[in-house]
Amino acid sequence: MPDGCLPVDPPAMAGSGTALLSLRGVRFAAGGRDLIRGLDADIMPGRCSVIMGANGAGKSLLLRLMHGLLVPDEGRVLWDGRDMDQTARRDQAMVFQRPVMLRRSVRANLAFALAAHRVPGRDRSARVDAALARARLEHLADRPARVLSGGEQQRLALARALICQPRLLFLDEPTASLDPASIHAIETLLRAALRSGVTLVLVTHDAGQARRLGDDILFMHNGQIAEAGPLTEILTAPRSEPAKAWLEGRLPL
Repeated sequence: MPDGCLPVDPPAMAGSGTALLSLRGVRFAAGGRDLIRGLDADIMPGRCSVIMGANGAGKSLLLRLMHGLLVPDEGRVLWDGRDMDQTARRDQAMVFQRPVMLRRSVRANLAFALAAHRVPGRDRSARVDAALARARLEHLADRPARVLSGGEQQRLALARALICQPRLLFLDEPTASLDPASIHAIETLLRAALRSGVTLVLVTHDAGQARRLGDDILFMHNGQIAEAGPLTEILTAPRSEPAKAWLEGRLPL
């Protein structure tokens, strides 16, 4: 365990209840070096868990391990108490910092997601219309997705992720480099998703955004969780040295 890190008791992160997703003893190596090691964590349903830490701490890597895009070298990733599989991943979605737009219209991007999840054709049009309205993209429905602004593309990426009604949504710095109006629009969509019962796992460097959206926090340092618990408590009075140093500006973003 790195200096200044605290032992983490994952079940204490969000109080009572059963975790939707858990990591137990997860290790991931590349280039002969452990990038994630001895990691335990619980993601509780219906909450927003924020992952924070300095650059290179392992935040995005952890997100990909949770989502099953990477397979750990040791340990287990559990979904509803069972090992992660492709069926479990169909209940999840992920939005990246730089959205990938299909070479088709805004509306067709949304319809494609429904088709990929085998939603019957008769149900797609109404769900696409509702998703366009929620993301305030109705006026852009027939425009090629790749000509949208960065903020519009990210709203579309989020709408496309949510249209299939995932139980868990992963977000890897979804508002990085966006203007304040776009950030507000994205956060509005995320709050609505939380109200509808979607569980969020959000990687962000923005402490203000973390406070606006987060319930729990996993603070990472050197491939381990330095501190975990209620977000407000940890951002107000961190106990671990890495979290203190980051909040005081002594660790790089």
